[in-house]
Amino acid sequence: MYPAAFEYHAPTSVKDALGLLGKHKDDAKLLAGGHSLVPMMKLRLAQPKHLIDLRKVPGLTGIKQDGNMLAFGAMTTHWEVESSALVKSKLAVLSEVAALIGDPAVRNRGTIGGSLAHPDPAADYPAAMIALGAEMVCEGAKGRRTVKVDDWFKGLMATAVGEEEILVEVRVPVLAASPGAAYLKFPHPASRFAVVGVAASITLDGKGMCSKASVGVTGAGTKAVPAKGVEAGCSGKKLDAAAIEAAASKAAEGVDVQADLQGSVEYKSHLCRVFAKRAITEAVKRAQG
Repeated sequence: MYPAAFEYHAPTSVKDALGLLGKHKDDAKLLAGGHSLVPMMKLRLAQPKHLIDLRKVPGLTGIKQDGNMLAFGAMTTHWEVESSALVKSKLAVLSEVAALIGDPAVRNRGTIGGSLAHPDPAADYPAAMIALGAEMVCEGAKGRRTVKVDDWFKGLMATAVGEEEILVEVRVPVLAASPGAAYLKFPHPASRFAVVGVAASITLDGKGMCSKASVGVTGAGTKAVPAKGVEAGCSGKKLDAAAIEAAASKAAEGVDVQADLQGSVEYKSHLCRVFAKRAITEAVKRAQG
């Protein structure tokens, strides 16, 4: 199916893009990589009258270290995240997440900002961003503001970005020497989206006890969420196999698990527990060196 008629805009600055958003308001949509919006337009689930393409806007790409954070321009592609030597050395798990997205065509076109601003409930980045404690930088007519990841995902395809704002940067804390992080998923065989995906970041103290655990779950519900029960089950424990099993058993708690063509609520809840166990086990292994 073809999308409904729309007017195409290619601004050359963030200011121009914001001006178009302010002018056309609810009739406008921003285009980044297009792998989520364009299929919706073809199915006429989205029918914007104005499409604002961000590809020619300078300053929205690139990866740099800023203190203890890695800063990703919102239009940085998945392939750039995957292949970056800086990401591999400072935040290797995020390179691994990017490598699991779709296929080469998707990774060379899709963007980190597009994935997080228009978050498919089965996307990979959201779980990792939750586990890693990321923050999103939005720009509007009144300037920039930063939103913590815990306040970012609001619902199905909904985030904290304002109607007349643009997500311009994603900032992720660099992992210190002691924490270990991992992301594992059960992929859909065709789309490679996560039927269920779990990201875990585990910090161990000098005695091998878990001093901090952050766990994010994607794919199972209408949005990615932190697995608070799993985090509580890990914290203060020596994470042997039994402790990991017990903590992972709480992975579906607090998740609005949805039945769909990929599985029932019971099946997807089971996958949450299985992949939480696997992700935590791998994160602990990495934390131990």
